[in-house]
Amino acid sequence: MIDVDHVILLDDEGHAIGSAPKASVHGTDTALHLAFSCHVVNDDGKVLVTRRALSKKTWPGVWSNSFCGHPKPAEPVISAVHRRAEFELGLTLTDLELALPLFRYRAVDTNGIVEHEVCPVYTARAVGEPVLNPLEVVDAQWVDPEALAVSIAATPWAFSPWLVLQAEQLHLFDSAAAKLRAS
Repeated sequence: MIDVDHVILLDDEGHAIGSAPKASVHGTDTALHLAFSCHVVNDDGKVLVTRRALSKKTWPGVWSNSFCGHPKPAEPVISAVHRRAEFELGLTLTDLELALPLFRYRAVDTNGIVEHEVCPVYTARAVGEPVLNPLEVVDAQWVDPEALAVSIAATPWAFSPWLVLQAEQLHLFDSAAAKLRAS
């Protein structure tokens, strides 16, 4: 029997109202559902950015935050974060913290597929180096947060729209904007 991933459907207030197969939810009329994002930092203060696999249904090949995912029905979000860190990047996380509990976005890819998520954003530290799952990630780099912010400000189209929005709300752009004005 094939295990079909389900996502948690939400009403406009963010309350769970059911679930649906993940493959049926992401389309041109995507229902609001629960997801999460995580930004992983190392002991040097660098953040891990990843380039999405070219086979991804949405935003293939763009750079994004460390990893994202969807909790399964009845799965605590924190458990899902740990599960996806291991699955996508082979990482064990420590110091997991909720940074943006109410992050929510809707974005439309050039292929018409819509992402529509309530997506709490976490930060964490990594134990070891990533081992990439090629079904999810084709490249990863540890980067200085200020350099990332400058890159996002200069070329937002090269990054996932949720990373661009999260960077704004995490105030990554504050120091980057000051650097750009000074140059």
